[in-house]
Amino acid sequence: MSIFPKISLRLEVERYLKEGFMNKEVVSALGKQEAERRFETLLNHLSHPPSFTTVRVNTHLASVQHVKNLLLDELRKQFNGLSVPILQHPDLQDVLLIPIIGPRRNIKKQQCEAVVGAQCGNAVLRGAHVYVPGIVSASKFMKAGDVISVYSDIKGKCKKGAKEFDGTKVFLGNGISELSRKEIFNGLPELKGIGIRMTEPIYLSPSFDNVLPNYLFLQNLPSAVVTHVLDPQPGEKILDLCAAPGGKTTHIAALMHDQGEVIALDKISNKVEKIKQNALLLGLNSIKAFCFDGTKALKLDMVKDAEGKPPFLRESFDRILLDAPCSGMGQRPNMACSWTLKEVTSYQPLQRKLFTVGVELLKPGGVLVYSTCTITLAENEEQVAWALATFPCLQLQPQEPQIGGEGMMGAGLSSEQLKQLQRFDPSVVPVRDTDIASLGDARIEDMIWLANKDCIGFFIAKFIKRKST
Repeated sequence: MSIFPKISLRLEVERYLKEGFMNKEVVSALGKQEAERRFETLLNHLSHPPSFTTVRVNTHLASVQHVKNLLLDELRKQFNGLSVPILQHPDLQDVLLIPIIGPRRNIKKQQCEAVVGAQCGNAVLRGAHVYVPGIVSASKFMKAGDVISVYSDIKGKCKKGAKEFDGTKVFLGNGISELSRKEIFNGLPELKGIGIRMTEPIYLSPSFDNVLPNYLFLQNLPSAVVTHVLDPQPGEKILDLCAAPGGKTTHIAALMHDQGEVIALDKISNKVEKIKQNALLLGLNSIKAFCFDGTKALKLDMVKDAEGKPPFLRESFDRILLDAPCSGMGQRPNMACSWTLKEVTSYQPLQRKLFTVGVELLKPGGVLVYSTCTITLAENEEQVAWALATFPCLQLQPQEPQIGGEGMMGAGLSSEQLKQLQRFDPSVVPVRDTDIASLGDARIEDMIWLANKDCIGFFIAKFIKRKST
């Protein structure tokens, strides 16, 4: 059952999304009422966290069973002896699933309050503690050691340093303050550490702050599916066109047993440093990360120089992953998005530029996987229709494993083509409560089914390049 209101969007954005989800093809197949119900259910899901926390095991350094045992010990410590199951995904052998307990409706609200920014609030709902930069306001007499009720300022209206806030705020649970109000807002060089340690979050989800960092990577389920769909093989040369923060890059290298070459590009330098740090942490040597704009990654002259560095000659790569910059409308939880319609619709041209470069850089017989963490038709199925019309050398491929649903109607793709896509749409299941008692009775197959459905909104398409462009 819902505990939060549906995601708050600008009216123009909600209308735009609704037009996509209630396009003529969808309405004629489902009926207007059912199409509208699904759309409203989706908006409701987006404000709530997924039913499971997903972690990927770094199989390059350890076996899944070994890491699972270490994680069980860690969870017992975090949850004060509470026994929460950890499931290994049957179709993604390197993925572990941990059910999220909640929402817990009987937590007593405290007089002393802290308000955090919406992004910080979203992280708390997925198991994080509150870090000092995320705190926007705190009660006048808050001291270190006080029990505090934490709220999310979902509309971004609270003034930094306020002593109270009566605007729209959503209760996230209780925690213990590590610092006084004075220490948090004293104007000294910005504090970075934990400001409030969450002790009674409304959703009980493990914290992965510095937990088994060499062995685990916190990743949404569909993000782990993408790399399995790409199916990298040892000895290949692979390009991750928009790679930060490196979750999929490191997954590619691990699936290749660190044999071959994985080139990771991102145009923001501190994000590239993050990729390098993650590769080092996970013990992966096959990754080369460059600060470079993916739209300029194709070398236009045929002179071969700067060995191994971008830009690259045509047809240089066996497989390419384009996890494209996107509107991110599938991310969960997300209680409010203040973006304008112009911002939400601004990604399609950039995605096409990157895609065009990807096709040029791919060897004949090579595989290109396109993915987004958004729900819009324009950034997903419409891009597939455009790609197939623009590049006759590309052919859509069935995906393995197929865990998401098929693509959405409305972009003129055939039913056969839609079956070859994966769209992860959480609206196929109702928002539900999970408590410890219900976990004890649940069948493993049912829990896996729920994890596959109740995740973030996401999209995957897989293409093969048949002949030279």
